[in-house]
Amino acid sequence: MDSETFDAFIEQLRRYVRERLIPAEEDVIANDAIPDDILAEMREMGLFGITIPEEFGGAGMSISQYIETVKQISYAAPAYRSTMSINVGMTGSAIKNFGTKEQKDFWLPRIASGEIACFGLTEPGSGSDSAAMQTMAVRDGNGYKLTGTKRYITNSPHAKIGLIMARTSKEALPKNAHVSAFIVDMTSPGISIGKPDKKMGQSGAHIADIIMEDVKIPGDALVGGEEGRGFQIAMQSLDNGRLSVAAMGVGMGRRILDTAIRYATERKAFGEPIANFQLIQAMLADSEAELYAAECMIADACARADRGEVILRKAAAAKLFATETCGRVADRCVQVYGGAGYLAEYPAERFFRDARILRIYEGTSQIMQLQIAKHLLREFEREGAVW
Repeated sequence: MDSETFDAFIEQLRRYVRERLIPAEEDVIANDAIPDDILAEMREMGLFGITIPEEFGGAGMSISQYIETVKQISYAAPAYRSTMSINVGMTGSAIKNFGTKEQKDFWLPRIASGEIACFGLTEPGSGSDSAAMQTMAVRDGNGYKLTGTKRYITNSPHAKIGLIMARTSKEALPKNAHVSAFIVDMTSPGISIGKPDKKMGQSGAHIADIIMEDVKIPGDALVGGEEGRGFQIAMQSLDNGRLSVAAMGVGMGRRILDTAIRYATERKAFGEPIANFQLIQAMLADSEAELYAAECMIADACARADRGEVILRKAAAAKLFATETCGRVADRCVQVYGGAGYLAEYPAERFFRDARILRIYEGTSQIMQLQIAKHLLREFEREGAVW
């Protein structure tokens, strides 16, 4: 998308977030669902296809543009970003980058039109440890049979399209070559969805188990037509997912900081606004500095990705810093509110709960630390120290 068109789109999105999405948040929270008319508006705006190439009905945004869009929509309740994120992130990216021509032609227009997608990697006994994955894809004539359970899968209660990771070898192979990726029609016989999990926060965003019992899928469901590439596909798709969560941390953090500033200027103690007190100002200043640093990290990682660089370490670092920052900003917001910050009638309490998951999904902060360190050590061994 050219820069002039993108700038106009972002201005339209900013107005939509503030004039439409934020006023609807109470409805989203009360009903634990995004209203159907808002979902229809989001589809009409093309939000489910912003990263999909134009020939498949999308907007063809660069990674930098996509992440900026995520940051803007994340100023509103997390459910909005969550509903569109898998389409424009992991599932859409995996098919766009690794799918065959036939897979792109068939699936990408459906994703761009707003058919909800999900991404099935985590299982009851395996999250970051792919070697422990139990879901099996067994050859069945010209196709496969899928059997297994996926856990904590975002959008699964509503998804029509799933990117499912499964073993195509019972043995754990080097470089995780026992894992393959499959595009699955989620209405296929043998698929059932568990009851949506009750969560700490993020009302309106739903996660649930996917249970697969001898689900027959055609051979052309194998992403790229090649077994053993599932882990590679997942990890490269997760780079975009991690940048998206980082951007969510910044967008949410900005909303939280703005709310804290507004409260500090309105709340009075000892005859004056608490915003006049230096220790309150220090919390606001620290929040601004950290959010600005996170924005710079994300912008750099996105620019590198747009140039075609491998950004696994940069994406992990941006995700780690931005989400930890959001958690600290949310905590400070509660502190600025004081006793009111602990009450559900004030937004600080909801922000605190909503922000907590950011340090867990798309890779925990601890996994991000391991990823960063592992790649630093590999680079040192390969290149040696430069003094």
